[in-house]
Amino acid sequence: MFETFGGGPWTLGRLRDEMDRLFANVYEGNWPSALSGLATPGSFPAMNLWEREDALCAELEVPGLTLDDLDVLVVGNELTVKGSRKNGEPSEDSLYHRRERVTGSFSRSIRLPVDIDAGKVEAALKDGVLTVILPKAAAAKPRKVLVKART
Repeated sequence: MFETFGGGPWTLGRLRDEMDRLFANVYEGNWPSALSGLATPGSFPAMNLWEREDALCAELEVPGLTLDDLDVLVVGNELTVKGSRKNGEPSEDSLYHRRERVTGSFSRSIRLPVDIDAGKVEAALKDGVLTVILPKAAAAKPRKVLVKART
């Protein structure tokens, strides 16, 4: 039995093959470049991570949080940011019409692409953005190799 789907005939076998191909790409990490690096829905806090020659840099959006609300942990090549957003309850005579800001405890971990020097990690909070500088370990830094002439 044939069904038309997307302008062409599809069999259940072809549909199964396409689904197998899709899931194989997901498990192998072969996402289209437009989707790579995106957080999963509900990831908090939103994070950008980029690489410089000497360090990795992470920025996390943590509006309304203070230094006392945050913990930054580095173990091996994994960065974890933990914290808690307190409940900003309105007064007793108020009624919510919409409530989208998440409250309570959170934890966000990301595996880093290179080894870092955990003893030199720095973090700063300004205007609701947590910036974490993660210096690369000596073995992960690029080094110039002297090329010798053969005689």
